[in-house]
Amino acid sequence: MARWKALPEGLDPAVVRFVAELRRLKDETGLSVVQVAERTGYSEASWQRYFGARSLAPREAVDRLVELAGAGAATVSALQDAAQEAWKSVGSAVGPEESAEETDSDVQDPEQGPEPGSAPVAEPVGEPTLTREPVRRRVPDTRTVLTSVFSALLGAAVTLAITQPWSTATASAAPAAAAVKPPAKSPVAYHCTYEQSGGKWFAGNSATGSDLVMDGQAGPEVAEVQCLLQHAGISPGGVDGAFGPMTLHAVIQEQLAHHIDVDGQVGPQTWAALRG
Repeated sequence: MARWKALPEGLDPAVVRFVAELRRLKDETGLSVVQVAERTGYSEASWQRYFGARSLAPREAVDRLVELAGAGAATVSALQDAAQEAWKSVGSAVGPEESAEETDSDVQDPEQGPEPGSAPVAEPVGEPTLTREPVRRRVPDTRTVLTSVFSALLGAAVTLAITQPWSTATASAAPAAAAVKPPAKSPVAYHCTYEQSGGKWFAGNSATGSDLVMDGQAGPEVAEVQCLLQHAGISPGGVDGAFGPMTLHAVIQEQLAHHIDVDGQVGPQTWAALRG
């Protein structure tokens, strides 16, 4: 099985999950990147970019990889939809195709270069880039502005005369009581106190090995995951007990390193890898 390079820092977790699934499917085929290119109709250089998250694989390429791996298309399609939304939300765009002579491989195995006798692979033409015409704003003239201001002042005066008629009696109103906000709770401080027991590592926050920990959770179990990730040499961005994007990215890196199913959640398998 090929050993993959780490993905670039700062990727959206949805993109990381999708690219990790592409890598897993490629490993399931037992084929090299060159062979995947020959059987899908997309060039080796393109697949290197897709597997390295330098550009997002198009639907047709993913469908052909799924077919090669004999996998179900529904899960991969859902991951791809989420990745595309995340890709757009950060303003990313798939750049123009790079040169076919690109040799920067994301697979650390002897798969460099085309196989003897292999024919060059034609790559499908990408979709044209859409450009937006600049929006021209109509600037109102001075007469229109003055008319609008006068109408607004007149309407306000009429409303005030109807709802609050003047009276000789002076009404006194008691000042409203100011809302008192409860004092904010101080954040819990977590620490990593590493100790090995029975061949397993513990960081002093939780001893669980089966509780499911996932994105959006907070508490000592999350702090334990963060400490163990640091102990494994993968930074979760700090130990604060809050499972956020950086912790999710670190968990996925741990799962990729141990060839565990990549789901971004810490279950029994991932706990075992972290404590091992």
